[in-house]
Formats: sequence, C-alpha cells, structure tokens
Amino acid sequence: MRVSTLRGFVPLLLLAASPALAAAPAPPTAPPATARAMAVTIDDLPAPPRSVVSNEPAALAALTQRLLAALGERKVPAVGFVNEGKLEVEGESPAAREARVALLRLWLDAGLELGNHTYSHPSLNKLPLAEFEADVLRGEPVTRALLAERGRTLRWFRHPFLQVGLELDKRRAFERFLAEHAYTVAPVTIDNDEWIFAAVYADALRTGRQTGDRALAGRVAAAYLDTMDTVFAFIEETSRKLLDREPAQILLIHANELNADHLGALLDRAAARGYRFVPLDEALKDPAYSLPDDYVGAWGISWLHHWEITAGRKRSPSPDPPDWILKAHEALAK
Repeated sequence: MRVSTLRGFVPLLLLAASPALAAAPAPPTAPPATARAMAVTIDDLPAPPRSVVSNEPAALAALTQRLLAALGERKVPAVGFVNEGKLEVEGESPAAREARVALLRLWLDAGLELGNHTYSHPSLNKLPLAEFEADVLRGEPVTRALLAERGRTLRWFRHPFLQVGLELDKRRAFERFLAEHAYTVAPVTIDNDEWIFAAVYADALRTGRQTGDRALAGRVAAAYLDTMDTVFAFIEETSRKLLDREPAQILLIHANELNADHLGALLDRAAARGYRFVPLDEALKDPAYSLPDDYVGAWGISWLHHWEITAGRKRSPSPDPPDWILKAHEALAK
C-alpha cells in the first residue's frame, strides 16, 4: 500500500525474493478441455495487522505495491474489500491516517475496484441486525468518496467471516437492507484457510528479522501454494459433482504479507490449471449464482457448500492445512 506519490512505483528490492521466500514453481497441469474462469477478491484492506510484518503505513505501502504488481503484471482484475476501521489506529497522527487512506487510492490508481467489508469486521451471526447494519454504513464513507472522485459507485459487499446469519429471516432482512443501499453481495466459491498460513508466515518473518533465519517462512509459503493446488482441485471436483460443470469461480484471499510475496506464484498456478481471470460482475453472470440458497448456520463457508446444503446434500469436506501449520497457528494464540 502506498501514498499517492508512490503511484506506479514498485521498489526492486521489495520485488526481489530471497531464496527462502522464493515461490515454488507451478507444477505442470494440463488445462481442461473447457476454459475455466476465476474472479479474484481480496479482503481486509488495507491489511489485517496479525498477518503483516509491520502495520506502519510505509510498510503497508510497500506490501500493497507488491500485491498490485502481481495483479498488474498478469492483467488480473480484482476487488479489494475494505474495513475502514483499519484506517483508524489509536495514537496515530492525522497524517498517518491520510497515509492509510492513500493505500486505498493505490488500488483505484491501479484500475481495480473497492468494496465494503464493514467497518470493524463483526459477525452477522453474533451482532443484532440493526447494529450490524450500522457497522456496514460506518464502513463506507471513505471508500464511497474515493470511488466518487473517479465517477464510480460503491456496489460490492462481502460478509465478514462469510457468516450470513443463523436464522433465515435475519439473512433475508439483511439482504433487503443491502439491496436498498445498492449493494450486491460478493459470494465466494474458493474459500480456504489462507489466513492461517498468513499469520504463521508473518510471525516467521518478524522473528526472522532478529534471527536471520527465514527458512520457516519459505516452508510456510511452499505449503500454502501446494495446499491451494489441493483446494483448486477440490473446488473443481465439487463443482462437477454438484452442477455437472465448473462455474466461474470466485477466489477469496486477504491483503497480507504472504500474498504480497507469493500472489504471483498463486495466480500462475491457477493459470496453469486453465483459469482465465475475469471481473467479479462477469463471474456473477454464471447461472450458478442464481441457484436457490437458503443456507444459514455457524460456519462461514463457500457458496458451493451453500448450494449443496440447500439442495439437501451433505457438505463436502474441504481440505485442511497441514498439521504442522495448524499447530504453529495454535501456538501463536498462546
């Protein structure tokens, strides 16, 4: 992320990966007979503090530049979903806040789009509806104004935690609220545990600054990319079993250090599987997104699972991260 004066500038040192952090090469994967499509969405802008090495504006500017470079070099359209609460850091000066706002401008300068991910990332499952709706409205003024500067409107909403409510009446009432405020829900079909890898990765890099040992970060990145290959294969198979075809998929990842360093490798692996990258609104033209969807429940899950459950099927079990990643993540909470 960056201030406006950094527009178009990606420091070479930030793009050069050390051997320990170098992305694993994409495995050879034959594209399918029918071309695949994927929309890329990136949550928690400007960045989730637990999953970055530093939450200082200058560090986030460099991180955002690396994310945008990976997208730009591959001409990948994307929507970044903003938590405006992350623009407010206790004790920071007004200038620092403006530097955080400038990080969002960077996304728009790159020709990408921004959406609303609420102000404080609460759970619709846990918060009363009126309070949740207030958090949505609180999370839009900066983003709406930045889009308006470019003659654009705020139109996308992404549920925090992908939680859509515990009762169908509450879910439908919230959907009516979104429609009244001209929002379209951004579904997800490629959900994953990338945020778990990201927390371990960022912690390894913070530790590595002191010890000089970045081997763990390299292991985490390699495991992330391999696991995402498994996730892609799972989504493709689940799609075929449920729909007899693969719809345009929607990928959810986050604006974190892991993706800043390895998004290019991830996109290359998707491309090797035959995916072309499309805008979110194009993906949503796929008829799959008009399927009945009555899912409510504790789990924030992909829309493929929504459709399975609504159709009376058992939810297909998603791939888990390796045990050593899960244990490393659990240790961070202690």
